[in-house]
Amino acid sequence: MNVQTGVAPASDIVIDVEHLTKTFDGRAVVRDLSMQVRRGMIYGFLGPNGSGKTTTIRMLCGLLTPDSGRGTCLGYDIRTQARQIKRHVGYMTQRFSLYEDLSVRENLEFIARIYGIPRPVQAARDAIARLGLAGRGNQLARELSGGWKQRLALSACTLPSPQLLLLDEPTAGVDPKARRDFWNEIHGLAAEGLTVLVSTHYMDEAERCHEIAYIAYGNLLATGTVDEVITAAHLTTYTLTSRDSAMMTRLTDELAHAPGVDMVAPFGNSLHVASRDAAALERALAPYRQQPGIDVAKASASLEDVFIDLMSRAQDNFQ
Repeated sequence: MNVQTGVAPASDIVIDVEHLTKTFDGRAVVRDLSMQVRRGMIYGFLGPNGSGKTTTIRMLCGLLTPDSGRGTCLGYDIRTQARQIKRHVGYMTQRFSLYEDLSVRENLEFIARIYGIPRPVQAARDAIARLGLAGRGNQLARELSGGWKQRLALSACTLPSPQLLLLDEPTAGVDPKARRDFWNEIHGLAAEGLTVLVSTHYMDEAERCHEIAYIAYGNLLATGTVDEVITAAHLTTYTLTSRDSAMMTRLTDELAHAPGVDMVAPFGNSLHVASRDAAALERALAPYRQQPGIDVAKASASLEDVFIDLMSRAQDNFQ
């Protein structure tokens, strides 16, 4: 990082795009998106389904051409040098895309040969050991659980030693332990210098990223570290707690329509209530402070609070 300017040198920037726009059937799926990702970073890409995350990832690696805008990936122009980009990028899609009727070892040997990796049998054996697939080399891919399939897909993506790894919701439908193991592997790869761009719906995964970006319906709404994104939201948050479920239902409805309240979200026996106007929120909560059976307490805004608030204010591009 250049301390004087606060701008990373060009050699340290893996992804650098400005004003990317992509339209399908007259609808802007990605609109005027600009972002930078530095080398060795785990960059979390978050947003609801249909928000444009996958389209953006495909433009970054040269699989889609933007309608407008410019950018580079690994120093290559995303419009004119897609072939060069693809040689240095590992892309893990949402769906398992390896051969179900081949074994773990056969899949990895096939990938090694496709990429012209010397000694493909040894390369596959090393990949199996590195990502904890030892003992499963001869197991058919279709017989693997979701977590093991995910680990195999990651092995295949990293086998050619890419400089950039693009992961499109890689842990969807995977149990919590498998997700944690997967993220341990990702951090290990990043520590070795690999840059990772990962889209996810999980807040705990977002919090494990070095920086995050939130995109909703084609628009980039927030970027930065988790702390920076939370601070920039300027949300004042309170937690209202009651053991009376009927009372909680009533509170949810009343506060959702109260002036000055921007977000109401149930969490078990509690409500997270937030606003960008602290004084207005205080006025909205004042009637409930003295009501028996209701506990009102100041809370710190969470990343989930911020994303719910951003989502509530985003305009659906299907409408």
